[in-house]
Amino acid sequence: MESASWTRKYLPKKLSDIEGHVRVIEELKRFVTHFEKGKALLLYGPSGGGKTSSVYALAHDLGYELVEINASDTRNAEQINSLIGSASKQASLFSKSKIILVDELDGITGREDRGGVQAILRIIDTSVYPIILVANEPYDKRFSALRKKAILLEYKARPYTSTLKFLKKICKEEGIRYDEEALIVLARRAGGDLRAAINDLQSLASVNKRLTRSMLDEYGERDKTDTIIQALIKVFKTTDIDVALNSFDNVDEDLDKIFLWVDENLPREYAKPEDLARGFDALSRADVFKGRIMRWQYYRFYVYCYNLLSAGVALAKHEKYRSIINYKPSSRILKLWIAKQRNMKKKAIAEKIGVRTHTSSRRALHDTLPYLKHIFNNNRREAERISSYLDLDKEEVAWLKK
Repeated sequence: MESASWTRKYLPKKLSDIEGHVRVIEELKRFVTHFEKGKALLLYGPSGGGKTSSVYALAHDLGYELVEINASDTRNAEQINSLIGSASKQASLFSKSKIILVDELDGITGREDRGGVQAILRIIDTSVYPIILVANEPYDKRFSALRKKAILLEYKARPYTSTLKFLKKICKEEGIRYDEEALIVLARRAGGDLRAAINDLQSLASVNKRLTRSMLDEYGERDKTDTIIQALIKVFKTTDIDVALNSFDNVDEDLDKIFLWVDENLPREYAKPEDLARGFDALSRADVFKGRIMRWQYYRFYVYCYNLLSAGVALAKHEKYRSIINYKPSSRILKLWIAKQRNMKKKAIAEKIGVRTHTSSRRALHDTLPYLKHIFNNNRREAERISSYLDLDKEEVAWLKK
């Protein structure tokens, strides 16, 4: 039997369960508890940011009935009126009040949906209950009339650290063993979309109760990514700490490559010696933390690395440089990629050894792998037997024979 969706299972039951968005949630609660007829509330922001779940949690906390429609499925005037028109005026049978929720407002598109927005406007005018609209892009010209009748509240993309904290909670509840680095990468790849991150975690780890970096590499990545160039523009062209801190959140590059990109282009961007000195000082301190990660396997230091690479470098300058710079990759990136490919092969073999021998991949890497290389170069029959037992592919066998 297919397991239940974790996004539903871990949906916040109460407002106190929701991480962040403190000011926005206060405004949301104030709108509902001090409702003024003729006004709606429009929650907007990126997918998976907590907009809809906040409304669910608020209805639970207040003991209100929640009447919900999805604008992607219910898009014309007749459907909207039949589902929420009467509900917006009739008393609730089981609760002291109601909240009318129109989710995925962006779904109203094209000629077939003509009249849908007008129907919502009429219901806003006559409803005796608070109406909350949810959208990703509220400034579409289709919604200009709705904006005039609505109070807009923005749910900003959550930082990856917030997503990471929630994923760790799920791993604990589900008994999932994870590599800290893998979970950090998963959280960053989601680009602030907690729902997407939870779905990815369930897809990867729900069966074997394990999450490793190699599993992520095989799984692929989400489409919501910035290029490294876009990230560098944010870092080098801003002095706003909030903008800078999120620069690399949606970039699907590992820390080593980001280091090389920043190192290569920092002197291209910062012309003043004092700015350049402070920029390289931030880069140097980030490198110290990276070294500690490698020595101590303490992945919490990733947060400090990214903060120094983004905000540390961004705030090193006194003011923005207006010149347009053609950012270029470092020649060391190709060498780094080649070395990483070799290292990934070694790690994959170590993980297979670890599974079969019930040891950590780290121990397999240091204690067992050197002996395997010796066997594969000197004992063909035994090598074939081990290869079959560990289910090694041709490339892995070739690596052991080098």
